[in-house]
Amino acid sequence: MPPSDMTEPRRILRRLFDAALAAAAPAKVVPPNLPSPPKGRTLVIGAGKAAGTMAKAVEDHWPEPLSGLVVTRYGHKVPTSRIEVIEASHPVPDAAGAEAARRILDSVKGLSSDDLVLCLMSGGASALLALPAPGIALEDKQAVTRALLRSGATIGEMNCLRKHLSAIKGGRLGVAAAPAKLVTLSISDVPGDDPAVIGSGPTVPDPSTFAEARAILAKYGIAPPASVRTHLEAAREESAKPGDPRLAGTEYRLIATPQASLDAAAALAREMGLSPIVLSDAIEGEAKDVALVHAAIARQVKAGRFLAGDKAIQAPAVILSGGETTVTVKGQGRGGRNAEFLLALGLALGGEPGIHAIACDTDGVDGTEDNAGALWSPDAIDRARAAGIDLRAKLAGNDAYGAFEAMGDLVVTGPTLTNVNDFRAILVLP
Repeated sequence: MPPSDMTEPRRILRRLFDAALAAAAPAKVVPPNLPSPPKGRTLVIGAGKAAGTMAKAVEDHWPEPLSGLVVTRYGHKVPTSRIEVIEASHPVPDAAGAEAARRILDSVKGLSSDDLVLCLMSGGASALLALPAPGIALEDKQAVTRALLRSGATIGEMNCLRKHLSAIKGGRLGVAAAPAKLVTLSISDVPGDDPAVIGSGPTVPDPSTFAEARAILAKYGIAPPASVRTHLEAAREESAKPGDPRLAGTEYRLIATPQASLDAAAALAREMGLSPIVLSDAIEGEAKDVALVHAAIARQVKAGRFLAGDKAIQAPAVILSGGETTVTVKGQGRGGRNAEFLLALGLALGGEPGIHAIACDTDGVDGTEDNAGALWSPDAIDRARAAGIDLRAKLAGNDAYGAFEAMGDLVVTGPTLTNVNDFRAILVLP
């Protein structure tokens, strides 16, 4: 990397983030993974923040007749001509999502073995494809979702609950589509890329149980509405389990993953003269705790003591990681797990010179805010102090958004129309 580029760390970090996004763009990853046209009809269904752009990519590369319906988040719709795109609420489901899920489930019934169901899944599908199990009101499912979002539960735990409160998740959609050929194209947004967790696995077998769902509520001290408690205790109509013959003819294709996006960022880093360190694509845990570990690693790299084998990684270097952290909400501020991670990281670094960072959600929405994430630079503590901003108080009140907004350090992309979870990059300069 030319020395002049070292004076533009924010541009470097944004370029790395953009490379990660480009690797997961539906227009790039959908076409090469499309199946062959069937003898019968082709029905396209799907859900997620990328569902609209995935549907558009199918339309652009599918010469045969097709029809269908997908549901995406408000503000994520793109123009299509043959596949209907409906918008609904995320992360708390709403009536529009419930109606879309009902229509999708009804549409796959009565198909023949000559027909093809092409299911498009991406991050956000669990909330968008919300069809409560019989006896559970949508309002009750919303209440459980809100409680889980504030509890610090992992995405796997949340989706276990969702599957056992649903009439469509946990393989139930796949069962309804039989005997048609079912192919799922999936953009993963979960640590480990488990198809049973992505979108709560509507087209794949589910190994989790009602007992596990009840244990998760107990773990976080969540008292559910009466209808939810009754449904979980009755434990009738379990989700489709591994080995279910009705799912034997299904096919599942992971077409974009967090690791592939980290690999793309690492490749660009090497082109720019940086030594990339990819920690993991599946980091979970409380955002503040994950930040402390990343800060320690960044200091180790700067000191020339981070070893790969018997070789010390020298600055300039960039530490890359993905996954999905959690935030146990105790304050009343505006947060987002990436902003919270970044603020905790910066405070742990204490203005360490030469260490800059970015943390963003690849869907362009950090939590429920209007930013993808934020940027950190070594002068942030001094700038905050000069502006009268108490960064530690902001962190304690879960108001990282407020801190970075006041300093002008938010990253605002708008909807990226894809989602491969969190992206973190820590740039360590000499």
